[in-house]
Order: sequence, then C-alpha cells, then structure tokens
Amino acid sequence: MIYLTIATDEPAHIQAVINAEFRLDELVQVVSLTDALPGSLVVQNEIIEQPLDWTQNLPPVLLPKPLPFTPDNLLAITYLQLDNWEKVYEHSRHDRRSDAPPLADALDLLNRLQSGVSVALPPAPVNGSGLFDTYRRWHNRAVAAHYGNTETAEDAVNQAYRSAMHHAPDAEHRAFTAKHYATLLADAGQLAEADAVLTETNTADLPADAQIELLAVQTSVWLQQLTVPYDADLLARTKDALWRVLQHYEIQNRPAQVGMLLIDAAQVANFQNSFAEALGYVTRAVNLFRQEELPELLANAQYRKGVLLYTWAQTGNPQFYRPAMEAYQEALKLFTQQAAPDVFAEIQHHLGVIYAEIPDEVKRKSIWAAVSSSSFKHALAYYTRADFPYEYATICNHFGNALTKYPAAAKSDNYVKAIDLYRDALKIRTADAYPYERTLTILNYLEAGWYVGEDDPQNQRALYADMVQKAREVETLVADEKLRYEARQHLGKLADLQRDGVLS
Repeated sequence: MIYLTIATDEPAHIQAVINAEFRLDELVQVVSLTDALPGSLVVQNEIIEQPLDWTQNLPPVLLPKPLPFTPDNLLAITYLQLDNWEKVYEHSRHDRRSDAPPLADALDLLNRLQSGVSVALPPAPVNGSGLFDTYRRWHNRAVAAHYGNTETAEDAVNQAYRSAMHHAPDAEHRAFTAKHYATLLADAGQLAEADAVLTETNTADLPADAQIELLAVQTSVWLQQLTVPYDADLLARTKDALWRVLQHYEIQNRPAQVGMLLIDAAQVANFQNSFAEALGYVTRAVNLFRQEELPELLANAQYRKGVLLYTWAQTGNPQFYRPAMEAYQEALKLFTQQAAPDVFAEIQHHLGVIYAEIPDEVKRKSIWAAVSSSSFKHALAYYTRADFPYEYATICNHFGNALTKYPAAAKSDNYVKAIDLYRDALKIRTADAYPYERTLTILNYLEAGWYVGEDDPQNQRALYADMVQKAREVETLVADEKLRYEARQHLGKLADLQRDGVLS
C-alpha cells in the first residue's frame, strides 16, 4: 500500500535512493512533477520541498528551508511521513556539517512534542539569521513553549508567536503560525483576541486548505462565545462555518474530524431549539465513530447524545429519558469513575434525575428510586461542597426534587430529606451570588414543605415561620413575575393556615 508520493524532476535518481532501502518502494511511489498529487513531497532542482501541514498530522514544527537534497535528508523526511523514528534519527544525524541546515534538531523537537516528553526551549533567533530561518526559529520556539513540557511564561510564548508572525515570509506561513497562536489565546479564554488574529490573517488569497483550517479554529472560538441569551447572528455564522469546514473534511476523508464537527453542529442546533436536527447530527457522529472504531470519540458522542436527550426530556418530553439513560450508560463504559471521575460524576448526576423521572409501572418505581439515590450519591462523592460548591448545590437541589418523586419510604420521610438537601443548597446559593438559582431552590423547598410529616407542634411552627420568611424573600431576589407569583401563592396558603388556626 502506497503511503507517500514523491514528485521529482529526477525520477530515476530518487527511485534509486528509495530502492536502496529494504522494501521502502512498497510504501513510497516516485512520480514526475507532472503527475504530482496534492500533498506530495517534491524534490526539484536539488531542493526538497514540503507543503505546510495544515491537517496537523504531526506537531507544527517547521523544518529548515531550503532543504538541500541529499539521500539522507530525503530518507529522513520520508521516514518521518511513515512514522519510523528509528530511521528518521539514523538518516538525519548523518550530515552534521557546520554549514548544514539544523534538520536533526527540528526533527528531534517534533518527535519530543509528538511523544509528550520534555523539550528544551529553542533559543530565540539572533538578528541576521535569514528571513525564513528567523521566522522558523521564532515559530518553533513558540510551538515548543505552547505544546511542549516547558515552564515558559505566558508573555514569552505570546512574544514568540507575535515575532514569528512579524517575520513570516508570506501570508500562508503567517496564517500557519496564527492558527496556533489563536488556539493558545482561545485556550486561555482570550476569545476576542483569538477571533481578531484569525480574522486578520484569513485572507482571500490563502490556499483553500489554509482558509478552512483557520475557519475551523475560529468556529471553535465562536462556539465558546455563545452564551445565553444566544446571539442569532453569531449562531447563524457559526452554523454556516461548521458546514463549510465539515464539507471540506468530508472531501479530505477525515472521519474523526467530521464526527467532532457533527457534535458541534448538534450543540448549535440545540441552542436554536432544533432538537430533532441536533439529535440527527449527534446520532450520525455516534454511527461514524462506531464504524471507524474510535472508542474514545464514540464514548464522548454518546455522552453528548445523552446530554441532548436529557435536556430535551427536561423541557416536557419525558419519553426521551429512557434513550438518554441508554446513551449515558454506553458512555460510562469508557468514562469510568477511575478513568474520568468528573465526567462519571456528571453522568451520575443526570442519571439520578432520569431514574427519578423515567415513566414506568408503579411497582417498579421503588427500584428506580434506589438507583436514582445511588447515582446522586456517586455524583456528590466527587462534587463536594469544598471543591465544587456550585455543582454541589445544583446536585443537592436536583436530589431534593428527585426525593419528592420517590415512592413513600417505610422508615423515613422523603420530604424531610428533600428539605435538608434544599437547605444545604441554599447555604451556597446566597442572595448576592446566585439570586435566580436561590429562588428556584426556595420554590422547591416551599413545595416540599407542605408534605413534611411533622407531628411536633414546635417543629411545625418553626417550619411554618421558615416557609413564610423564604416565600417573602423571593420578592427581593428576582423580577420574574411568574416566580414571584408562585411565591405569593405559597404565602396565601400559609396565611390561610394561620387564619384558620391550624397552627396552635
């Protein structure tokens, strides 16, 4: 099977170099320049030319340019494409003349980044080292600091990227560096800065591959900028960009990237309340990852499918709780408590809700209640009050809601347990920090309070006073008239109890 094509103006000579290596001719095809395929390695006028790796099959380290043709240089680059590092090192270390391009150092950096081992930060270039070489050295310094196991200050990484862009010999190389600089900025949460870098460098004169790869990064930036209430123009722009990138990747036969873009498209469709469209995208991603035998991506797609169906079920469509449960259970085959404790806990949180809400026969409700309670406890074991207070409060609130839906327990009062969980949540959901979330928990607390089986008059009066105080507090927390009306309804019922002398 041919893995690499070399196009050259001296086919016989290059073929002889390839033939000298044991069985290398079975993997490498040598053709004339007129028969060159996109992405071919080119040897012309005694120079080895490599196209920029926009698909990022390898870490984005730039090799010396021009790279003189020698048999060892060609074989080092050839074996690099074939991922045979023993041969890469064997041939790149042959030519160590003082005036030879530092190919071996660049290849070693590339290998270290790919392997995830420690790297030495390349020195900053000195003035006068040559236009492309100056650019290349700044770029490789930035890439090593960004992707490598180094302790480099943020300012130093930014400076290296900006210097590389400043010294770039042409628009395509500048864009190549900009792609990775924007990725760094986006990962650091500097979304506006990343967007500006990409917009500035993604010009109409760039090759199609370059434009699409910059757009792919920009799409991920836009996805992170989408917050409630969603900007309709940004949603439309993001969706359009996703489809442009996805179609390009399909032509290039990049199934893993296509699947991940389908998941992003599902997220955008979900934001647009197009649940059926979103489900179609994520189901297609699941099938694609299963077909390509990509278990990690498949598990992530199942998780995202579960989130989508769970969200849909929460909006008044309880029939989707069961398929959400099935998707989550598939995801848990990989996202175990040991391998991915955060994802495991989040899934358990959602399963706790699902098991409490899932439609089923009355006689099976006790079984669902037991597994629901167990799931919530798994979630709280990870999302503790000390380490994750916001998530802890959310889970307590949902656990309290679930308890009110469990069948009556023989030896305990589910509503008393729910009240305790709501109180735990309210200790974190304070009026100044989380007024809206506090309001929702208070309303849940008030609803549960009516069903608490309390016989002690003193405890009854204490609960009554607390319910009155909390119902009144809602008026000070939110302007939402629907939520305030609900609180007033509780106050009215509480006043009726007092007037009728139910509380003595």
